[in-house]
Amino acid sequence: MDEKELLKERFKSAVSSAVKAISENFDLEIKFDNSSITKKNSLNLPEIVNLTSLQDFTNLRAFADSEALKIKYNNKNIYLKNEPSGSMSKTLYAIAEKIRYEKIGCNKLKGVKNNITQCYENKYKKRKIDEVATEADVPITEAFELYLRNHFFKIKQNQTTKKVLSYWQESFDKNLKPKLKELEKCIENQNSYSELVVDLIENLNFEDSVSKDKTEDKDTTKEDPSSSEENNNENNQGQSKDENSVDSDLSLAESDMEPSSENEDSEQKSEKEVSIESRVNKKSPSKEKYKVFTSKFDEVKNAEELEKEEEISRLRKNLDQQLTNLQNLIAKLANKLQRQLLAKQNRSWEFDLEEGMLDASKLSRIIVNPLHSLSYKIEKETEFKDTVVTLLIDNSGSMRGRPISVAAICADILSRTLERCSVKVEILGFTTKNWKGGQSREKWNQENKPINPGRLNDLRHIIYKPADKQWRQAKKNLGLMLKEGLLKENIDGEALIWAFKRIVARKEERKILMVISDGAPVDDSTLSVNSGDYLEKHLKQTVKWIEENSDVEILAVGIGHDVTRYYKKAIKIADVQELGDVMINQLTKLFSEDKQRTIH
Repeated sequence: MDEKELLKERFKSAVSSAVKAISENFDLEIKFDNSSITKKNSLNLPEIVNLTSLQDFTNLRAFADSEALKIKYNNKNIYLKNEPSGSMSKTLYAIAEKIRYEKIGCNKLKGVKNNITQCYENKYKKRKIDEVATEADVPITEAFELYLRNHFFKIKQNQTTKKVLSYWQESFDKNLKPKLKELEKCIENQNSYSELVVDLIENLNFEDSVSKDKTEDKDTTKEDPSSSEENNNENNQGQSKDENSVDSDLSLAESDMEPSSENEDSEQKSEKEVSIESRVNKKSPSKEKYKVFTSKFDEVKNAEELEKEEEISRLRKNLDQQLTNLQNLIAKLANKLQRQLLAKQNRSWEFDLEEGMLDASKLSRIIVNPLHSLSYKIEKETEFKDTVVTLLIDNSGSMRGRPISVAAICADILSRTLERCSVKVEILGFTTKNWKGGQSREKWNQENKPINPGRLNDLRHIIYKPADKQWRQAKKNLGLMLKEGLLKENIDGEALIWAFKRIVARKEERKILMVISDGAPVDDSTLSVNSGDYLEKHLKQTVKWIEENSDVEILAVGIGHDVTRYYKKAIKIADVQELGDVMINQLTKLFSEDKQRTIH
């Protein structure tokens, strides 16, 4: 073992010991492998293969400390008992709880305090002030966490943090500040703290559905049971009763279509997409079926259609500059994947044949005994499944800055690597055209705001690189991800159906779909007029349907966000710097497996 490896092993041992001591659980099994599968009484920490600077090690220590404090001070039953409804409210609640148990640890342990404070301060040192151009660039979740951390941990302010807070300062000072001392007093009483946090969240002025809205929805359904039936009938007319045939799911008959709210919208839906959506809805245990108010304003665009060529070239140069810092690291990992793929494609030989290429290794026999016949060999190829990989990248506003840059860089290098090994790669992105619902919302307003309208924003799906296009022809398009103002909301379920529809139509024998995301599906316009978990439910239903009814292999990577609740095969990474490592390692594992699947 060389010195570097020895130091890493010592670091792992030190972190493991610290976690056990802080959590006071000395039987805890600790792994450094990014795996999403967690056994009972075990903890998975990020791999350390790509830690290069002192700050990287500090970030990992902070992450490990936080997880240890969660084990010690977070009571899951109390957490779930007080958890509010609504996707945004749940996120704010989770942030406040994390701050609570980290604060307890920081009060008691100076080393833990240093790690957590340095980690968070470093996050904002890297963020440039020009990334915060308007109020739309600052989600409430980010400002909320910064505001609370500033109070509890006395985070050093810089120009960026001040600008981030400026958009929410008035609201937070009015609704949060008067209760901060009370919150601090009950920091070690999780139940009292949680109840107070829920009250504070309800007082904040943001659009999100809470339990009260759900109750009202249920009451409405009880009073007028026909209303939900009419909505379901409108969206499920003429669906086929055959749920067992995968072929019938993917080849749509005329009677199997699910009409959208308007005739012109249904014409714009692809046949396979509509079929999949109807099947997802059919298998959903929920009475609330996913629907779209209008798809008239949605768009699927090639990257080059969204910006002028000069601007795309400029953005690509910007990406290339960032690529220099990460290229050596990711190139090493890419070579690992390439070796794995080439090993699977290695040729072998059949020997001692009557014809073919002369086998020079057997010539010595002829010299010893001229009566020996010449020996020939034929090259044969080992079976290697023709493969296509789709990278579906979340292009939401929360990915702005470092996350989207690293995602673009990893997609770039991965595309080149796989292309060398004759594996085709498609790179797709998904977002919305507007922040506040756009033309869909305007149309809804004009039609007197019908209740429960379903998805209420204009989708924008982007093709950065089609599978059949070579990397060199499409590489400039990846720079578009860095375009200011492109990244808005994320509606994951429909994006997944779109990507699935594209890959399933491919002729390749093996199909792999990798999703890169940093959070739950969020679209303020949709969630303000439907239940708070409307988009999450649809994503879960879509993933489940694809996993159970197709041979497409789905793998998800969550950046700072646990996506295991949506995908069976998923990994959470604490830092975006780990993305290249995780993507390449997971693909290497997939390619080294012999794929055997049963379609249900």
